[in-house]
Amino acid sequence: MLLRVATVADVQYVETLCQWYEESAKSRGVGIAKRDPNYLKKKMERGDAIIAFVDEQLAGFCYIETFEDAKFVVNSGLVVNTELRKEGLGRAIKHRVFELSRTKYPAAKIFGITTSGAVMKINSELGYRPVAFPDLTQSDDFWKGCMGCKNYPILQENQRKMCLCTGMVYDKLDDQFSQQTIEILSQEHS
Repeated sequence: MLLRVATVADVQYVETLCQWYEESAKSRGVGIAKRDPNYLKKKMERGDAIIAFVDEQLAGFCYIETFEDAKFVVNSGLVVNTELRKEGLGRAIKHRVFELSRTKYPAAKIFGITTSGAVMKINSELGYRPVAFPDLTQSDDFWKGCMGCKNYPILQENQRKMCLCTGMVYDKLDDQFSQQTIEILSQEHS
């Protein structure tokens, strides 16, 4: 298994990933069905995604996005090749994208919303805790991403305060990643 930060060279996989997103949403009966291929390309170009391979075959993907001037970072779009599920690949990708988020944005709270019990379990292992939606970013750009979900009317009806997803946040900003960043910055200014 190879997990690494995605690069421009990985744009060749965007169409396959978009197909996986759509198939995954259909099979689960919830969630956001489509991702814009250009959006995924930008994530790869900026180094804001983790891509996974097993035996040199595309195996999974997850990306990050910032909101409110990088006060919040979301780890989103986790998708794993259906043939490789139940092998721990999703967990490995989530751990790696978490490290990428904490390293690139050490002062940000990491959050996500999900209906997936498996994702909630992984997030809990990483130190996330369940929170009410008002504790998450209030950026309209983030919440627009929910428009493709069949549960969007529920979110709207509740003024974005609750839905069928569970909101989770990691806000331990004095962890090992922030300490590493402090050390790096102090060495640069010495």
